[in-house]
Amino acid sequence: MIDDPTAPIDFPALPQAGPRQAKALMIQGTSSDVGKSLLVAGLCRAYARRGLKVRPFKAQNMSNNAAVTADSDLPPGSDGQVPRGEIGRAQALQARACGVEPSIHMNPVLLKPQTLIGSQVVLRGRVLGNCRAKVYHKMKPQLLPAVLDSFHRTAAQADLVLVEGAGSGAEVYLRKSDITNMKLAELADLPVVVLGDIDRGGALAAIVGTHALLNEAENARVVGYIINKFRGDLSLFEPACELMTQRTGWPWLGVVRWFESASRLPAEDSLALERPAEGEGHGLNIAVPQLSRVANFDDLDPLAAEPGVSVHWVKPGTPIPRETDVVILPGSKSTRADLEVMRREGWDIDILAHVRQGGRVVGLCAGFQMLGRVVRDPQGIEGEPGETPGLGLLDVETEISGEKKLIDLNATDQTSGCRVTGYEMHMGRTYGAGLERPWLMLEDKQGKPRPEGAMSADGQVTGAYVHGIFGNDDFRAHWLRRVGAEASTLDYEARVEAALEALADHCEDNLDLDALLALAT
Repeated sequence: MIDDPTAPIDFPALPQAGPRQAKALMIQGTSSDVGKSLLVAGLCRAYARRGLKVRPFKAQNMSNNAAVTADSDLPPGSDGQVPRGEIGRAQALQARACGVEPSIHMNPVLLKPQTLIGSQVVLRGRVLGNCRAKVYHKMKPQLLPAVLDSFHRTAAQADLVLVEGAGSGAEVYLRKSDITNMKLAELADLPVVVLGDIDRGGALAAIVGTHALLNEAENARVVGYIINKFRGDLSLFEPACELMTQRTGWPWLGVVRWFESASRLPAEDSLALERPAEGEGHGLNIAVPQLSRVANFDDLDPLAAEPGVSVHWVKPGTPIPRETDVVILPGSKSTRADLEVMRREGWDIDILAHVRQGGRVVGLCAGFQMLGRVVRDPQGIEGEPGETPGLGLLDVETEISGEKKLIDLNATDQTSGCRVTGYEMHMGRTYGAGLERPWLMLEDKQGKPRPEGAMSADGQVTGAYVHGIFGNDDFRAHWLRRVGAEASTLDYEARVEAALEALADHCEDNLDLDALLALAT
């Protein structure tokens, strides 16, 4: 636990750089979930297609959906390998849109919520510890030098940096501790575009209210506003845009219509689960309990994309449907707390009944830990020290430890014969007799087999630490056939690429990208 917000934080810094050569433009929102991440991803692909070297940047992200990077601030291990880092999934997708590998410098500060009042703080890929919200706000000035250093490193590799703000840029009561909105814009000398969301209503008030809350210098930094997620007849909304420009003095830069294929791209955080896509088919029924600290839920996207699969997120207050074929327990940032959620909702009873009736259960990462006999946290890594009984469906036990395991996987599963790519991202060690019956047998770089996960004697219950496993087309088809479902010829990665291309086209169709680029400085 981080208790001293003033303690100095060491990080490898760049030598003093000269004037920034890359152009940069910042997209700030009037609130969370206005579509900043998606718009930046579309702009990244659109400008990259024009031959520009584009990079994304978000100083601070709060999300339990994360991706592994090849770089980190940690020194090489005894094997000479540089440890992996992690950033928000949204910035990893934006990096993909740019055609480059994700880097810790694209999202130097990642907050992973663990309780209602605290989060795990990750700085440039390394875990600093857990922190209560009040302590973190006092700690943020200590993070600002690392944020600015990472921005300059990112800019040094680019012609254009597209910077994403966090939440609302008009939360002026947080101005003193700001490291990701107007404070960053000031220190890095960034022009700002304000993005409003008309789909939720109140776009007029949100834009005008943002202008009213910003001070004179901040307002002068805004080069215009964009309205996002529009549906309907634009002529009916144009008077509102004229009024917004009149009240703020900001130029109207355009309206982006609703993008129908947004669900085909990985979502940034659990806000997306308020309106989840439930798959395109009605053959195999998969139920996923919506845990309170659900993490890396995009593991389920490839299954939801299958034409013969229906993925249903089970909301609190709702039992797991009886017609369910497979229950999947997703990742979680707080395994023990979400085990308590499972029991409070009665999902544990539903799952045990489901298994007795011949149903299947799969656990991914924390979901794998929940399937065991017990989860122990003696150091209080994820909350209060203690232990919590698991579901007892696998003969394993887990102890949460302070060292995070970050591994990129690219191996052959000898059990299925399929190539498996993905990653591990967890704090904890699982052990027990159940591991002698692994779900996967991964072949490492030296050709040696490495058992991964566990499987019950009857094969109904399986679990592993591998994230992204269902994104592998051959493995997904093998798994679907194994659970009695029909496999398709879906190329999931091609589907994501097609959605990114369509998003870039959407940006080209709805915005004047030449005029927007001219605003970058």
